[in-house]
Amino acid sequence: MRLDKFLKVSRLIKRRTIANEACDAGRVMINGKTAKAGTEVKIGDIIEIGFGSKSVKVEVLNIQETVKKDDAKELIKYL
Repeated sequence: MRLDKFLKVSRLIKRRTIANEACDAGRVMINGKTAKAGTEVKIGDIIEIGFGSKSVKVEVLNIQETVKKDDAKELIKYL
C-alpha cells in the first residue's frame, strides 16, 4: 500500500492530501530514510513523522485497504 494512503487509513494523518504534502516536505521517514508518498509500506516497517517540534514513531503491524475508526489503532504500534 502507498505510504500516503496508509497514513490516512491508520488515522495517523487525517487527510490523504495532507499526508502527501508531509511526504513531499520530507517530514516522513520509513526505516530511517526519507520517504515519498508513493513508497510501498510493508508489515514491520518503522514510520517516523515529524509534527513541528514533536515526532511520532510507529511500527506497521497490519495493512488493510479500509478499516473502521475503532480498528485503526490495530494497524500500528507506537514506539
